[in-house]
Amino acid sequence: MTAKSSPLFLGIDTGGTYTDAVLWSEAGGANGKVLAKAKALTTRHDLAVGISGAVDAVLQKAATDPAAIKLVSMSTTLATNALVEGQGGRVALVMIGFSEGDLARDGLKAALGTDPVVFCPGGHDVHGNAAKLDLSGLEAALPELGASVSGFAVCAYFATRNPAHELSARNLIRDIT
Repeated sequence: MTAKSSPLFLGIDTGGTYTDAVLWSEAGGANGKVLAKAKALTTRHDLAVGISGAVDAVLQKAATDPAAIKLVSMSTTLATNALVEGQGGRVALVMIGFSEGDLARDGLKAALGTDPVVFCPGGHDVHGNAAKLDLSGLEAALPELGASVSGFAVCAYFATRNPAHELSARNLIRDIT
């Protein structure tokens, strides 16, 4: 099977200065083969402009029909950069099924600075089975938090297996704030 007939994968990474795109094929050995790569300036006022520029350029370089692409993978460092640089508004983090020890690990607590964190019992195991959810602490904190933050980030333990607890917290936040 040739690189042209093998499934193609498009990777896009939007960074602070450049947006990169790479077109990769499974053909070409154990590690596959990069068919083309391209850069465009990241356009913070409208990220779609920079993303489109990089994607259009990589497709043109590879002379590839977009319909041949099997998977598109997108990543960005913009949120990480904003945290590290102290940019952006004050955000409350809602952690469901996590402990303060989880927050301290890997420097997340330091990265959050003075932004508030609410811990709620709940979450899921690796199979998606739910622990008992208790959002009463979040409910009690929301009137004050709603007035002091510009947004909320909700993460629940193993929500990739079952997002029900994150969705419940989101709905509560929407109802009260």
